[in-house]
This record gives sequence, C-alpha cells and structure tokens, in this order.
Amino acid sequence: MILIVVKFPVRPERADEWTTLAGEYARAVQAEEGNLFFEWSRSLDEPDTFVCVEGFRDADAGASHVGTDAFRGFVDRAPDLVAAQPQIIYVDAPDVSGWGPMGEIQPR
Repeated sequence: MILIVVKFPVRPERADEWTTLAGEYARAVQAEEGNLFFEWSRSLDEPDTFVCVEGFRDADAGASHVGTDAFRGFVDRAPDLVAAQPQIIYVDAPDVSGWGPMGEIQPR
C-alpha cells in the first residue's frame, strides 16, 4: 500500500474555493480503481491548513493516479489557492492493505 499525507496551507481568503476544489478532487480520486481511501481534514490548530490522507493499493495504482485528469487539474489549480508549498509524507508499505482495528479503543 502507498500511504500519502499532505498538509496544504491555504490562503484564508481562498478557503471557500479550496473546499470546492478539494471536494471535487476527493470524489474523483475515490472513484479510481486503485484507491483504497481518500480523506480531507481541517487542522484544529491551523484552521487554514487542510490535511489529505490517501491510500493506494500499490505503486502502480499511485503512478496511475498521478496520470489522471483529476490529478493534473488539481495540481494546476492549487498553486493559486495555497499560501505556502505543501508538505508531504509518502510511505510505501508493501505488506499493508489498508485500515486495521485499533486495539486500545473499542465501543462500550
């Protein structure tokens, strides 16, 4: 599995545009065959920072993702909306297939 986490610092005055772009992009990525999950969150400490967490089946699925029209469109529009260069964590975890249960917390 490929795990990617990206922090996007967004210009405050462009946050509404960002939210629209992020929603459109998320729906497109979630429809990709090799996508396992794709989530957006907004930072509690930095309200103008959005965090993307995405997982792909394998490196081939990740490579396919960056070749999509959705990815290219997102990369084309995002520079006008971000306040600084996004920061990324990229992990190739070949023996992991997605989410698993957290042992420390269960519903009562």
